Amino acid sequence: MFMRVIAGTARGRRLKSVPGDSTRPIMDSVKENLFNILGDWVRGSRWIDLFAGTGSVGIEALSRGADYCLFLDTSRAAIQTINENLRAARLGKGAIVRRADALLMLQSSPVEEERVEVVYVAPPQHKQMWIESLELIDARPQWLLPEGIVIIQIDPKEYQPVNLERFNLYDERHYGNTLLCFYEKIED
Repeated sequence: MFMRVIAGTARGRRLKSVPGDSTRPIMDSVKENLFNILGDWVRGSRWIDLFAGTGSVGIEALSRGADYCLFLDTSRAAIQTINENLRAARLGKGAIVRRADALLMLQSSPVEEERVEVVYVAPPQHKQMWIESLELIDARPQWLLPEGIVIIQIDPKEYQPVNLERFNLYDERHYGNTLLCFYEKIED
């Protein structure tokens, strides 16, 4: 699958796919719509790209002016691909790449430097890992800065309401076989 950086300082740069079929990269059209929704809010923001795969979403955020993105994946091939894509896009500044289990990380409390405006969750399909991720973030909302949001990328067939204490679903967008769900903190 051909992927590219859509806008910003790395606009037009091609991104590699992770070898094999272990990841499901976001389609460029969906990524473009996502960043059109977020608009200028991306500039200066901090991100965590969970289950990062190719790193395409975090790389797009950095290209559009995000200050920081932590890329997490358990796959050695994915980590190698993310590093190659960051080099190709010349976006290593502000990027941290870790081979780590996202669900284990979310069970811990973040240090101040790890707090972000956006947690992007695009887990393996049909394993309900998006629900577990969302519940862990709900239990530890300190991962997010005050205006932070969580964005979930799943197949629409996977969606089900999730009972959360600190977050609510405020928007969802359907793009063929991709559903983006946007969650924000409930004001105290």
